[in-house]
Amino acid sequence: MGYEYTGDVHEELIESYRADESTLPRDTSRVYPPRDSLRDEPPLLKQLLFPRCWNATELLDDPDETRARLTELGSCIHMGITAYSGRDADDLTAIVDRTLDRLPAIRRSLEKDVEAAYKGDPAAKSNCEIIRSYPGFHAIMTHRVAHTLYEEGSFEYARELAEYSKVETGIDIHPGAEIGEYFFIDHGTGVVIGETATVGDWVRIYQNVTLGALHFEEEEGEDHMLAKDYKRHPDIGDHVVIGAGSNVLGTIEIGDHVSIGANAWVTDDVPDDTSVFISDHPDQEQKSNR
Repeated sequence: MGYEYTGDVHEELIESYRADESTLPRDTSRVYPPRDSLRDEPPLLKQLLFPRCWNATELLDDPDETRARLTELGSCIHMGITAYSGRDADDLTAIVDRTLDRLPAIRRSLEKDVEAAYKGDPAAKSNCEIIRSYPGFHAIMTHRVAHTLYEEGSFEYARELAEYSKVETGIDIHPGAEIGEYFFIDHGTGVVIGETATVGDWVRIYQNVTLGALHFEEEEGEDHMLAKDYKRHPDIGDHVVIGAGSNVLGTIEIGDHVSIGANAWVTDDVPDDTSVFISDHPDQEQKSNR
């Protein structure tokens, strides 16, 4: 059984396109070079979320075309969920509907991510450059959709989308991770964010950063099965900068307004308004209150 989108979020998306501020692309005459994908979902997401940057200006004023594109994306999601799920047809359709209905809110979150990238990168020349070229933005775009699916209980399909995003960007964000607003990954290659990590607002992360687990628990028994569904990863506060090559590991809390320097190894809580950096001693890390 196929999927057909019957809601009204296409109208909300069109209204949001019309409301784009001057900081977002508004010129409909530009034609950008094609960017092919190995999956159907990424180009559909890009077109629905930022149609002017992805040569989809027909979506701006045509509700029928926008609804058709939503149906196309919904069909991909429906097929992906069905492959892993034993749910009945009505339940599957409801999950897809709720996911698509979240797109306007996801678009608003992504606009904030674009703002964070533009403000946080001196090399950024335009918002459209960020939307089309920045791997960190592509990764968070997919993640915000995958996380919605994860919250709906479609864990395997959400992970499949996340893994494709990793292939495309070099950034590994588990769909279970909770990421706040105004999020920016600069450069991005080698970044890993684990399933139970939480990240606050206005967080900036550089390449080769890991928000990971320090050690794992085993279930009872003799088969050495690792336990599942327990907290393993750090919580990152608001206005945090994590420098390149740093590892923030375990169930620790990083406070607000914290700066972690490059190549730091952090396994303890860090209070608010603190800088963490590598000292002159090769095996010692230092913290200083700012």
